[in-house]
Amino acid sequence: MSRLVHFVILAIAALPAAAQDYAREKRLEAEIVPALVVGEPVKLRTAAGREFLAIHAQAEPARGAVVLVHGRNVHPDHEVIGSLRMRLFDRGYTTLSIQMPVLNAEAQRVEDYYPALFPEAVERIAVAAQWLSSRGARPLALLSHSMGSWMANEYFDAHPSSPYAAWVCLGLTGGFSWATYGSPRPILDLSGSADLPAVVDGAWRRRFTLGFAPEASRQVVVEGANHMFAGRDGEAAKVVADWLDAVLR
Repeated sequence: MSRLVHFVILAIAALPAAAQDYAREKRLEAEIVPALVVGEPVKLRTAAGREFLAIHAQAEPARGAVVLVHGRNVHPDHEVIGSLRMRLFDRGYTTLSIQMPVLNAEAQRVEDYYPALFPEAVERIAVAAQWLSSRGARPLALLSHSMGSWMANEYFDAHPSSPYAAWVCLGLTGGFSWATYGSPRPILDLSGSADLPAVVDGAWRRRFTLGFAPEASRQVVVEGANHMFAGRDGEAAKVVADWLDAVLR
């Protein structure tokens, strides 16, 4: 590592960390739980005893189970994640959409989130897998979107022998981490043709990494879809479900 890179890392680490907003999580929970049509709210718990919301929809019989991880500063029923959790349930998958750590509404910079919120984000993804596994759910897949895909990548870096058998990665800005090379699980890299510039421009880097992942790994672009797959969420769900049917059989 160069001295310049080392200095930059130390400088970022020295900046005041944005505080994780647990009160905002409670407000989001109060907003979305009464409006749930599919699934039931459950509470999961970190090792420190911190509870967080998850939305669980049990399929009977289930083809597998999918944990869904949303993007920055939203909730587990937000837009594309809310749509995918219900559409995958309709395709026979148990879904567990989890609340990821959030900051206050004014926090907009990526730097506010990384690395401050990632340790608890990684733990929540691990707790979700344990919770489903304890109920006999298998095989497991992880589905992430936007900032949630950064969090998922950080999780896999920390847990190379994870119980997740597949990773569906939506809207990842830039490329995968170095640790993703030689991934033991297949990866579906899904984005829109009208996605964020950082997602579109980083597609070649992610495609190169997938060349070192299991053979079932794919990169798929949904034509006309933006970052939230607005109006194209049904197409995205079909791509995801068809791929999961193939890799989790």
